Amino acid sequence: MEDAAERAERHFGPLDIWINDAFAGVLSPFMDMSLEDYVRVTEVTYLGQVYGTHAALKRMLPRNRGAIVLVGSALAYRGIPLQSAYCGAKHAIQGFQDSIRAELIHAGSKVHVTMVQLPGVNTPQFDWIRTTLPRKPRPASAPYQPEVAAEAIHWAAHHRRKSLQLGWPTLAAIWGDRFASPLLDRYLARTAISGQQDKEPVSPDRRDNLYSPVPGDFGAHGRFDDKARKRSSQFWLSRHRTSLALGAATALAGVGAAFWTLRSR
Repeated sequence: MEDAAERAERHFGPLDIWINDAFAGVLSPFMDMSLEDYVRVTEVTYLGQVYGTHAALKRMLPRNRGAIVLVGSALAYRGIPLQSAYCGAKHAIQGFQDSIRAELIHAGSKVHVTMVQLPGVNTPQFDWIRTTLPRKPRPASAPYQPEVAAEAIHWAAHHRRKSLQLGWPTLAAIWGDRFASPLLDRYLARTAISGQQDKEPVSPDRRDNLYSPVPGDFGAHGRFDDKARKRSSQFWLSRHRTSLALGAATALAGVGAAFWTLRSR
């Protein structure tokens, strides 16, 4: 990360925005995973973002400007079966952001750190992640196209919100855990094991990217183009929440004024 930051500044000038999106995963029951694989997922998914943030802050703090985006997940707030390593890492990133954000505010820094909580995204990740299961990995719900996630990350980098949640499934997971976490445990126990496996069996010669890249250029899209969502109404509402709230308040005020006018007649 330090080398990447140095080379980026040498070629393009001072860093304005730094996006952390390191990720590795294993789809497996916890006791079927090797601890070596568990450590690898944690080091890439959690510490990868920590190292990236450190490299960016080292350069941004003396200039007192810049934005850092931590790419999170709905699973930063709600763990699901078969992804204990990934969920633990995303939870860790969420706590990490709380800490460094408070430190930056205490220092009066203008460097901003935000976190984008994503739903399932239709990238080739489901063909790359390691699995100990008999059938191919798939997202637990209909995923979003990567362009939707990219737009959300771009927007977050240019606005000073602490976090941005993308998609109704993300909100459902976060708020469902807050209000009915024990019930959600039972629901996921019944649905999420089979729900994260496709009908097709895993090929015996399947390769994964846990320790090294899978050769080839696979593009940005995965194999779920026919199911993936191309837009998010929730994201539109989130972007315009201030103007919508003002509009609603104005409308309510108008209704109230009309009501009292009628009563006074």
